[in-house]
Amino acid sequence: MRETLTPPVVFKCLADETRARMTLLIAREGELCVCELTCALDLSQPKISRHLAQLREAGILMDRRQGQWVYYRLHPSLPEWVSAMLNGVVDANKEWLSTDALRLAEMGERPQSPSACA
Repeated sequence: MRETLTPPVVFKCLADETRARMTLLIAREGELCVCELTCALDLSQPKISRHLAQLREAGILMDRRQGQWVYYRLHPSLPEWVSAMLNGVVDANKEWLSTDALRLAEMGERPQSPSACA
């Protein structure tokens, strides 16, 4: 993660609609794998992976591998102002995320994250 996560870094990353949608879905769900994001956003895996790499490099997301799956979640060391802002945006924009959330809910055979089972 970057030494300091400044507003320009955060807002530049989230200015892209794809990165904003995936970050907000992850904030909403807690953790998602690449295949879930591919389904929810209806985009190709290379495009999803490229955007995830940018969010990870900026320090907004963190990844972990579990077998064949790579899961992404908000970085646990995010400044409080970033976490609060993301949660506020998720809460205020349920309609904007509704199509993505519906595709995610209708996804068959979703991988099971241990954190989802805890």
